[in-house]
Amino acid sequence: MIRVIGHGRSPAEDAEPFEAARTVRSFCRICTSVCGIVVEVEGDVVTRVRGDREHPLSKGYTCPKGRALPQMHHHPERIERPQLRIDGGLRDASWEACLDDLGTRLKDIIDRHGPESVGIFFGTGVGMDATGTRVAEALRAAIGTPAKFSPLTIDGTAKPFIADLVGGFVGLSGRPDYDDVDFLLLIGTNPMISHGHAIAVPNPTGTIRDIAARGQVWVIDPRRTETARSATGHLAPLPGTDHALLAYLVRETLCDGIDPSVPVQGLDELAAAVEPFTLEHTANSTDLAPEDLTRLRDAVRAAGHLAVETGTGVTMTADKGNVTQWLAWVLMILTGSMNRRGGLWFHPGFAYQLESFELPISAPDGSFGPGPRSRPEARSFMGEWPCATLADEIEAGNIRAVLNLGGSLLTSFPDTAAMRSALGRLEVLATTEIIANDTTALSTHVLPTKDQLERSDVTIWDALSSRVSAQHTPAVVAPVGDRRSMWWFLAELGRRLGHDVADPDQSDDTVLAGVTVGGRRSFDELTRTGWVDVGHELPAPWVTRHIERMGGWRLAPSLLVDQLATLRQTAPMVLIPRRQMRRLNAQLDFLGDRPDVLINPADAAEVGVTDGAAVTVRGAHGALTGVAKLDPAIRSGAVSVPHGYPECNVNMLTNKEDIDVMTGMVRYSGVPVSVDPA
Repeated sequence: MIRVIGHGRSPAEDAEPFEAARTVRSFCRICTSVCGIVVEVEGDVVTRVRGDREHPLSKGYTCPKGRALPQMHHHPERIERPQLRIDGGLRDASWEACLDDLGTRLKDIIDRHGPESVGIFFGTGVGMDATGTRVAEALRAAIGTPAKFSPLTIDGTAKPFIADLVGGFVGLSGRPDYDDVDFLLLIGTNPMISHGHAIAVPNPTGTIRDIAARGQVWVIDPRRTETARSATGHLAPLPGTDHALLAYLVRETLCDGIDPSVPVQGLDELAAAVEPFTLEHTANSTDLAPEDLTRLRDAVRAAGHLAVETGTGVTMTADKGNVTQWLAWVLMILTGSMNRRGGLWFHPGFAYQLESFELPISAPDGSFGPGPRSRPEARSFMGEWPCATLADEIEAGNIRAVLNLGGSLLTSFPDTAAMRSALGRLEVLATTEIIANDTTALSTHVLPTKDQLERSDVTIWDALSSRVSAQHTPAVVAPVGDRRSMWWFLAELGRRLGHDVADPDQSDDTVLAGVTVGGRRSFDELTRTGWVDVGHELPAPWVTRHIERMGGWRLAPSLLVDQLATLRQTAPMVLIPRRQMRRLNAQLDFLGDRPDVLINPADAAEVGVTDGAAVTVRGAHGALTGVAKLDPAIRSGAVSVPHGYPECNVNMLTNKEDIDVMTGMVRYSGVPVSVDPA
C-alpha cells in the first residue's frame, strides 16, 4: 500500500507507514526523457531501480543515471536537516529558525535595496520538480525581482531564440517526428548518451537504430560518438563550422528550387547570405572532403522531408550556435519538412494548449527586455538575465542575496574564480539541495528538499516530451531526516516576506492537482492511470494559422544574416563539450565517470602528451588540468572536456565578459585552447 506523504509535516507525523517490501512504478526525473522506472524498496531502503518494460515510451530502457537513484538517495553526504551559518560555519538548525532568519534577512535587504537586490537561480533541482517550479515562479513574481537566472543561458538559448526570430513565437518547441522520419540529421548532439539534450529521446538506442534501419541517420560531430557508430553517415568537420556545412546545403537546396506550398519571407536575402558557401569554400572552411559534402547533399536531395536536431555541441557555441540553429530550421522550411510527418513537429503543450488561443507574433528583431544595470549590453530574454552577469551584479552591489534553487553555481556558471569571489560578498546565499557540494559549503542557509523518490510528482516540462503526454508518480519512500518539499519551503519563505504564494498546510498531491488545472486531462485521471497520451495532429492547424498570420516563415532575420557574415575563423585547436553516460553536469560523481581530456593521438604527439598523463588545457582566460585520453575517434583540432567537475572545471576557460550580445550566452564551446603536458 502506498500512502500520500504530508508535506508541511515531518515523517514522524505521518501516521500510516509504508509496507516493508514493495515495488513502485515511477518515472525518472534526472533528465527530460522521464523514462519509466520500477523502484524496489525494503523498509526505508531503496534497493534497486530498473526500467519499466510496460512504459509506452522508454519500453524498459534506463541509463546508469536512472539506475543510480538508490545511491543518490542513500548518498553519505546527503543533507537531512536545515543548516544555518553561525560564526563562520554551517550548523544544523530547525526549519523554523532557519526560515525565520532567512526571511528576516531577505526582508531587510529588500527594504534597503529594493526587490531587484534578490537574484533567483532556477537550477535543475527545481526544474524537474513540478510544484517547486510553479511556486518558485509565484514567489519571484511576488517579490518583484527581474533578476532571474537559469541554465537557459548556459546551454540552450539558441533554440527558443531561433523560434522567436524565424517562427515569430518563442514557444514553438520543435522536435523530430521520430515515429515517421526517414532522414534524420543530428548536429552536435549524441542522444545515445545525452538522451536528446533539451528535446527528449526516450529509448535513444532503439530510436536511432530503427530510423537507420528504415532510412538514414547522419551525424555531424568532431567526434565519432556512440550515436555516430549506429548512424548511416558521419562527417567530422572542424569544430565551430557546422554553420558553413548547413549554409552549403541551404544554398544547394535553393538552387534546386523550394517547396512552393510553404509560405516564406526573405527568400532573396537568404540566397544572398548563403551565396558564398560554394562547395570549394565550404570544404576549405570545414576541412571536409568535397566528395563527402556532395554525398550528404545528394542524400538530402533524395530524402524529401527530413528532420534536423542539434544539441549542446551547437547551442554552447554562442553566436555560431545561433546561426547553426537558424540554418537548420531554414533547411527544414525549404524542404517542406516543418509541421509535416517525417519532419519537425511543434509541441502544443499538455498543461496548456497553444492551439486554443491566437499566438503572439514577436518583433522581427526578437523579444528582448532590459538587462542588469552592471551589464547594459546584456539584455533579458524570456524574462531571464544571462548567467554571465550574476557575478558583476553582485560585485556592483546590485544583488545582495541569491536564492539558489537546486543549482551548482561554482561548477556551472562561467568564470569560476570571479563567481567564487562574488558569492563570498553576498549577504545571503540560500541553497536548496539534497547532497552537499562546493556551493552549499559557501551558503548562509542550506535547505534540504525532498529528492525525487520522496515526493509525488507530475511531468512539468511537457513541451520537451516526444509525445503530448503527462505522467504521475506517487512518493516511493518517506523523506529522510527533516527534508521538506521545495514548494513548502518557498511557501513558508513567502509567508515570512508577506506573500501568500501557496498554503504550506496542503499536501503535495493537493498542490499537484492545482498545477494540472487547465491541462488536457484531470489530475484524477493522471493519478489513476499514471500516464496519459492524447496524440497530436500533423500538419497542426494551429501552427499553419500562426505562420500564415505572420506572413510566412522569416528566412532571413537581419540579426542572423549579419552574424553569419561576421563569424570568425575557427582557431587551430578548440574546446568542445560532451555529455557522459554516468554523469549529468555536476550530478552523480559517485558513478565514477572521469573528466578525461580527449585528444586526437596526432595532436597529442605533436605537443608531447601521452595517454593517461596529466595535461594542461589553457585558454586566454585560465587553465585546467586533467588526465589525457588519446582517442582516434576525435578529430584533429578538437579537445573535449565534459562540464560539471570542480577539479577539472571547464569554466576556468570561460570569460563572463565574452558573451554573445544577442542571447547573453558565454562561449562554452569553440573556445581557442592549447594543450601541454602538465
